[in-house]
Amino acid sequence: MTTETPEARLKRMKMRAWRRGMKEMDLILGPFADRHLAQLGEDDLLCFDQILNENDQDLYQWVSGQTAAPAPLQKLLERVARDAGTHG
Repeated sequence: MTTETPEARLKRMKMRAWRRGMKEMDLILGPFADRHLAQLGEDDLLCFDQILNENDQDLYQWVSGQTAAPAPLQKLLERVARDAGTHG
């Protein structure tokens, strides 16, 4: 179990969302994190943390609708995509 405070958790996740290996993913995940992380429930926060551990090339294909996202990530990635205006 982690001793990370809720504030530290959100700060870490926002930083990771903005500092990806691929600029396109910075511009997709970063603004979503800034706008929505504080309002997400625990299940979605866990999912977003899992998304942050995924490969950027895979994430970009999932968010842009080029390939289907894994089922556990699909719902939140669709929300991220809508927020970014990439599809749907």
